[in-house]
Amino acid sequence: MPFALISRCRFKFTQIKPLIWVESHIEKHAHSRVEIMVKARSQFKRRSTANNVEIIVPVPSDADSPKFRSTTGTCKWLPEKSAVSWQIKSFPGGKEFLMRASFGLPSVESDEIEGKPPIQVKFEIPYFTVSGIQVRYLKIIEKSGYQALPWVRYITQNGDYQLRTNT
Repeated sequence: MPFALISRCRFKFTQIKPLIWVESHIEKHAHSRVEIMVKARSQFKRRSTANNVEIIVPVPSDADSPKFRSTTGTCKWLPEKSAVSWQIKSFPGGKEFLMRASFGLPSVESDEIEGKPPIQVKFEIPYFTVSGIQVRYLKIIEKSGYQALPWVRYITQNGDYQLRTNT
């Protein structure tokens, strides 16, 4: 009997607080370095856990010599994207984590004003629905006689989720 993932219900919310709230503070020291502080806070109940959280923080395109510190997870510099990837394997509800990054800057600064791309947040929370919608009744009609068990797995994923940085 072939098993398949069937997605029958998709919906969109416009007024909702982010499940993982990210704040950043970027401090540029003239012609020498830039320091970035990122605070991530989970805004869902303690009994849930977000998995495979990735927070992508933009950095100046001419940055080099990265140094990282974080209260949890791992940080990786992505020079081809001019960004830092902060990966947190397991992010429990009601928790807050910090990441600090420091980069060297060239002594000659370009006169061009660099745009500030948004911070991107990716995650999934198994067995969790933002809306609270639950399937109360599920009936499976299988003509081949296969004994199927009615079972629903809820997963909340980030969708398109970006936060603007400040300076």
